[in-house]
Amino acid sequence: MENAIEIRKLTKKFGKFTAVDNVSFNVPRGKIYGFIGPNGSGKTTVIKMLCGVMKPSSGTAKVLGYDVIKDRNKIKSKIGYMSQKFSLYEDLTVNENLNFYSGIYGIKKEEREDKKKNIIKMAGLEGKENRLTANLSGGWKQRLALGCALIHQPEILVLDEPTSAVDPVSRRIFWEMIFTLSRSGITVLVTTHYMDEAASCDKLAFIFNSKLLTLGTPEELIKKEDANNLEDVFIKYVEQTTNEKVEHSFKELKKIIGGEAVK
Repeated sequence: MENAIEIRKLTKKFGKFTAVDNVSFNVPRGKIYGFIGPNGSGKTTVIKMLCGVMKPSSGTAKVLGYDVIKDRNKIKSKIGYMSQKFSLYEDLTVNENLNFYSGIYGIKKEEREDKKKNIIKMAGLEGKENRLTANLSGGWKQRLALGCALIHQPEILVLDEPTSAVDPVSRRIFWEMIFTLSRSGITVLVTTHYMDEAASCDKLAFIFNSKLLTLGTPEELIKKEDANNLEDVFIKYVEQTTNEKVEHSFKELKKIIGGEAVK
């Protein structure tokens, strides 16, 4: 299967500090690829290099065959990026935000209205076109941010913790949209701390303290570590790397706090 993203020994240093250390993995076209790890592990730095915002210190990375250093401008037109902060202008309406991002991506005026209509329908924003973004709920802001990232019809969608600030219902609806986009052929690279989201990805890469620890499908990683679920896998990798033991599960903590002995 052809890869949308190919990373080989990618490294980023800030002085003596190594934020990303010799990372390599491939993201297949049309798949949902989860990039997981604790805060500060290097996930966002990798994403910034892939999007052409930051230059690697060493190693190589290609996005749709384009080199992240030599072809940065070409890559930017092929990628839609959405962060946990949503990057929306709250003093603009839904329609005005879409207009603004249409301009940023160089969409011709004669094409803009049709693209906006498609995005508004996809995101379920009908009837909210003239509402100020500041007055939208977190879930609706999330959908608008996704729409702005898709307005130029990118081939790759990069999502950096896109559901961290929304309620469970909005999170579920958002992922239904992501599955639909993936089935249409869009490649999705997503970072998340929610293990149910990670379990829904086609494949995962786990990074910690700047180093890539393992790759595989959710099922492969659970089987490999003889774990019950991905959260146990996540915790196990952290324990192995830090030599610090996470003593109790949430279920056990509830029993301890309630005064009931853990058997």
